[in-house]
Amino acid sequence: MPHFGGECDRLQGMRVEYDMLEAIFWDNDGVLVDTEELFFEANCVVMQEEGHELDRATFVEWSLRRGQSVFDILDGRSQDEREALRSRRNDIYVERLKAGVTVFDGVEPTLEALHGEVPMGVVTSAYPDHFDLIHGRTGLLRFFEFALRGGDYGRHKPHPDPYLAAAEKLAVDPARCMVVEDSERGLHAALAAGMRCVVIPNVLATDADWSGAHAVVDGVSDVLDVVRALGGVSQ
Repeated sequence: MPHFGGECDRLQGMRVEYDMLEAIFWDNDGVLVDTEELFFEANCVVMQEEGHELDRATFVEWSLRRGQSVFDILDGRSQDEREALRSRRNDIYVERLKAGVTVFDGVEPTLEALHGEVPMGVVTSAYPDHFDLIHGRTGLLRFFEFALRGGDYGRHKPHPDPYLAAAEKLAVDPARCMVVEDSERGLHAALAAGMRCVVIPNVLATDADWSGAHAVVDGVSDVLDVVRALGGVSQ
């Protein structure tokens, strides 16, 4: 069930004009599809090849919280060498993606219920080729008006650029948008863009700070309850 943050606690019916919902923007990895573990594993392989054991806490801090490469941890590497490590990591990640990805429980029926009620887009930092590979067989993209991927906007999360670009694409006021995220940097990006954010905590981020979230929920199915409370879909 959703746990609403301070903003929602202050709303009696949660149907004031400020909260009219005109768009929903979804993060991809860790929200729609279960790919974060695959990405973590690919990073672990390369770090181990470099003589460094990558633990989950370090990965969460650098990748999910800061939005930086874990290869920046390694001392004495040139920029070219770090790029080569990223390329090696990406090759491993692609092989894992080719083996198939899992769509989280509740995603398809939730998107089906929202489709045609509220315009939706995917806003992700994933490379375009990775994103296309992930969704080659998920069938989820039919529910969305568009997808913004890495390279489609300026600065990455936690900067607001991705979500501001999404609002501009639909010509909607950021204050009337809702974001669904799983990471602290995603939450910060949404808040910096002036949007409400519903958080589905990433399983890797056990000690994250979700301060400022509109609601923290257990899974995608709970998002529908939040949208209904905001008047974005019929009861």
